[in-house]
Amino acid sequence: MIPHALRTGPEPMLTRRLMLLSATAMLAVMGLPPLPAWAQTPEQATAFIEQTAKELVDVVNGPGTLAEKRAKLQVIVDRAVDVNEVARFCLGRFWRTASPQQQKEYLDLFHRVLMINITGKVGEYQGVSFVMGRTSPREGAMAVSTTVNRPGNAPSKVDWLISTQSGSLRIVDVIAEGTSLRLTQRSDYTSYLGRNNNSVQALIDALKQQASQPG
Repeated sequence: MIPHALRTGPEPMLTRRLMLLSATAMLAVMGLPPLPAWAQTPEQATAFIEQTAKELVDVVNGPGTLAEKRAKLQVIVDRAVDVNEVARFCLGRFWRTASPQQQKEYLDLFHRVLMINITGKVGEYQGVSFVMGRTSPREGAMAVSTTVNRPGNAPSKVDWLISTQSGSLRIVDVIAEGTSLRLTQRSDYTSYLGRNNNSVQALIDALKQQASQPG
């Protein structure tokens, strides 16, 4: 259901099931205090995702036009997701070979394409709900397990990877049915770059084309 929000590459991407997960991942908790990375607890990570689920339901199932809901999602994504960190991770070793101008342009395009992917299917998320599972340490962060339900679709197991590396609770990965979205995206980018002489500019140009498409 949502994950492909984190998938922004030029490859053909995202099934409808993964698109739902991507929008879910982007919804934020309001008012939690900033914490150093070492201070995050399972209880805090769980509360973050519980509030995230509430925010999702409020936006998707609440009143308002599609444009209004998209605008709310934009604000929430900026607050809830460590987009720049996800973008750098997805580019992998090529981040170090990009020029400062290319890095800046890539981060901007990654964010824009991410938002297109998240908001493009908002109308199909009606009726989404969450069942909370266990929270446990993973990869220097906290993984909060949930089951995502949507009418007419099979339940999907989704783990949200929460980090405080940036100074506050942020989503840094979505793991849907055991598949890491950021690892999948990085693999897509590496494959694309390998077919284009490892040119970061070629990837930027492809993202520009994606960003020019209507959301």
